[in-house]
Amino acid sequence: MTPPDDTVVAAPASATTGTARKRNAAPPRKQAPADGVRAVLRRTLRLRGARIGLVLMLLVMGIAFLGPLFSPHDPTVTIGSPYALPGGDTLLGTELLGRDVLSRFLHGGAVILLLSLLATVIGSGTGMLLGLVAGYRRGVRGELIMRSLDVVLSFPPLLLALLFMSLLGTSPWLVLLTVAISHVPYVARIVESSTLAVTGRGFVQYCEMIGVPRRRILTGEILPSIVAPLTVQFGLRLTYSISLIASLAYLGFGRQDPAVDWGMMISQNQSNVVGSPWPVLLPVLAITIVTVGANLLTDSFGRAVGLDLGREA
Repeated sequence: MTPPDDTVVAAPASATTGTARKRNAAPPRKQAPADGVRAVLRRTLRLRGARIGLVLMLLVMGIAFLGPLFSPHDPTVTIGSPYALPGGDTLLGTELLGRDVLSRFLHGGAVILLLSLLATVIGSGTGMLLGLVAGYRRGVRGELIMRSLDVVLSFPPLLLALLFMSLLGTSPWLVLLTVAISHVPYVARIVESSTLAVTGRGFVQYCEMIGVPRRRILTGEILPSIVAPLTVQFGLRLTYSISLIASLAYLGFGRQDPAVDWGMMISQNQSNVVGSPWPVLLPVLAITIVTVGANLLTDSFGRAVGLDLGREA
């Protein structure tokens, strides 16, 4: 006989046990990545673009950092007439002031690459912190952070750098700081959007429920979940740092003579590029190769982790 609707029917023991188990279930946790860092790197290096990019970057970095050890001459000493043809002691000839082209090229890359790397680390680190706070805290504090960064974003980076340098000088540390500042808004926007997506997930809400300190939630739960887009953004910012710092050196806002860097070599010798191409061609090729290599490597990593770089740029 079917019981009436208001009759209380005892639930089966198995159903009761299942309900109790659900109530006493373990807290939600982050989904463990299907593969670790090594697997992601292997998957990245399987792509031909990644292998080509890595080789190009290592080639230019080797020239920049190891090149001074093989320099045939002092890059600041005049050893011949201006724009002498290759031959004898000058394998690639001389430049505007009669200094050895090859020696100046071998000494000219380390500063640009070091400044680019440091500017990217500082700018990306600052943008990451601001983006984490803005994305997690939200509210007035988050809006204040992001709207302030929008003001910085409204200035073209090269114009902002030229403004700072025309007022404060051309110190390498000022170049580094200016380029780093130009990266902050871009990285912060990416990190904020990624943080907003992660904050609503179960493992973050459970940590908030049981009173885990916010700092630990940010560093131990949210940050590991946004490493992939942050790494891709770091690669994109690095290529931009190289281009921007080389451009500033070309415009005369980098190191000053008799010091040397690749941007300065292009600027000093462009007037005679037809008669003596090597002082211009070598640094242009080096900057182009390292930029292409970094872009290829970044693009391959983005594909390996399933990111759309068209939205991350």
